[in-house]
Amino acid sequence: MSTAGLSPEDALIPHISNRTRRTLVLAAAVGAAFAFGAPGALAGTLPVGPSPVPATKAHAPATAPASQSAAWVAGTRAYLVITAPGDSSAVRSAIAANGGTVFSNFDAIGVIVAHSASSGFAATMRGVAGVQQVGATRTSDVPADAYNPALPANPAQASTPAGEPVRADMSQIKADQAWAVNPGSASVTVGILDTGVDDQHQDLAPNFDAADSVSCAYGKPDTRVGAWRDVDTHGTHVAGTIAAAKNGKGVVGVAPGVKIAAVRVAEPGNSFFFAENTICGFVWAGDHGFKVTNNSYYTDPWQFNCPDNIDQAAIIEGVKRAQEYAEGKGSLQIAAAGNENYDLAHKTTDSASPNDSTPVTRTITNACLDIPTELPGVVTVAANGTGVTKASFSNFGQGVIDVAAPGSNVYSTVPGGGYGSKSGTSMATPHVVGVAALIASANPGITPAQIRAKLAAQANDVACPSDSRCTGTTANNAFFGEGQVDALKAVGTTPPPGKYFENLADFAINDNATVESPIAVTGVTGNAPATLKVGVDIKHTYIGDLKVDLVAPDGTVYTLHNHAGGSADNIAQAYTVNASSEVANGTWKLRVNDNAASDTGKIDAWNLTF
Repeated sequence: MSTAGLSPEDALIPHISNRTRRTLVLAAAVGAAFAFGAPGALAGTLPVGPSPVPATKAHAPATAPASQSAAWVAGTRAYLVITAPGDSSAVRSAIAANGGTVFSNFDAIGVIVAHSASSGFAATMRGVAGVQQVGATRTSDVPADAYNPALPANPAQASTPAGEPVRADMSQIKADQAWAVNPGSASVTVGILDTGVDDQHQDLAPNFDAADSVSCAYGKPDTRVGAWRDVDTHGTHVAGTIAAAKNGKGVVGVAPGVKIAAVRVAEPGNSFFFAENTICGFVWAGDHGFKVTNNSYYTDPWQFNCPDNIDQAAIIEGVKRAQEYAEGKGSLQIAAAGNENYDLAHKTTDSASPNDSTPVTRTITNACLDIPTELPGVVTVAANGTGVTKASFSNFGQGVIDVAAPGSNVYSTVPGGGYGSKSGTSMATPHVVGVAALIASANPGITPAQIRAKLAAQANDVACPSDSRCTGTTANNAFFGEGQVDALKAVGTTPPPGKYFENLADFAINDNATVESPIAVTGVTGNAPATLKVGVDIKHTYIGDLKVDLVAPDGTVYTLHNHAGGSADNIAQAYTVNASSEVANGTWKLRVNDNAASDTGKIDAWNLTF
């Protein structure tokens, strides 16, 4: 869409938030209007690629009621009161007796969310028997909306023409090949802790789990229907990358067969993700059986929480307990590394905090943590650019980054039935979450620790570029961690060593021509199996033109695809061939014959598993 005639301000999209972790852009949107705004907690949202056209505010948060609860007064602040897990009744009574109110409490982890307008509340409570820590979670007042939250609007839905071409990010991690093997199980639920999700979106509704969705804005579960809906665009975009349905429309998620539940942790109007919201979200995830959660944000207002600060120490402890609780219930947390191009292994300064009042520049050390991404047990995700490069914005750090995934110009769902492109580690993270959901689908009963290990094992190593900041080895380094995730391996196609062979080189498929891509197989004893797996990734705009054959070393031809599919795009499929009469070692070929004019393509990659 053209931006001609727009002012520079209109042609650029503002930061969705300095903190949502992790969105650098919303480029073109298709099929729906949606609101931008919220200078809060998402992740640094900057425009990249073509300038977008401004959109109408079709899903702005519903207006808060004019009346305010009598419980709210100006100057009300929120605090985490940390005590021993179990019965906190005595501490809750002390809160009431010392000028505070209990807004919510999580006895299972010993965390109480208290509100008070008294400037001496925290100091007084630190002297109460049974209280271990007290910390303010904000440097701004709790909004009146916390006591009478307005429901987010339910946007009208646009219709989208049929067709869901495979996106570059999906083929980059071989998700398009994984779908043919295992698209994910409906028994696996992924929790999206974010700005909310548009559950009515045509690509999300088939997989949406309303019964387990909630708003945790302000730190208390709000189970009203629709409380989980998006107060921005970020969460809906994340949701589509994870599990947009394979329904012939729009886009397909990495794991289109799994369920998604929305846990809105962002507050309306600013998209801040305060600690009490995150704590509520993690406890909810554990109690509701989410196998994986996506966390593309950091806990506001501190970009880094330092243990030598009495307030930030309580934030670290409270969120850490909630994460451990969720993991103990079987849930793995995966989080974005951030978009500041910052070395998380060598921290020196923080000039973005507190972002809910006036930021100041402060000296920090590695003891200061980006929460939740640097908590023990959380998988930290960096963003790749085109191919296996480091995205220019992605944070990095030896020993901090676990894996990487595509995060540049990712096209996915936005509220109102539309689609748009965003960049950021926010966009890389849902790719990894989708792969983790596929791992869980292929391995029922798997534990969070085992999913973490499998994510590391299936990732494809990416060597450091010529950049002195990238330290470590090809197997594990500061830019890519264990490497780029691989959805095809995640669904169980990882072969024993020496039994898997692939050719990643491109071979052009021209009109009315034949092309062959070879694979030299060595070190395999005896004949090929009766269940030889042939993974094929062909990019072509009219697959009905094509005949695709596997050619054995002795010249025997096994037909895989024979002019089927009509005008559909691309072949991304795993075939099983009975090649037991063939000697395994030798040069195998994938032969593609184009029998018509006008449409061309390429053999993008293919593989053999013996």
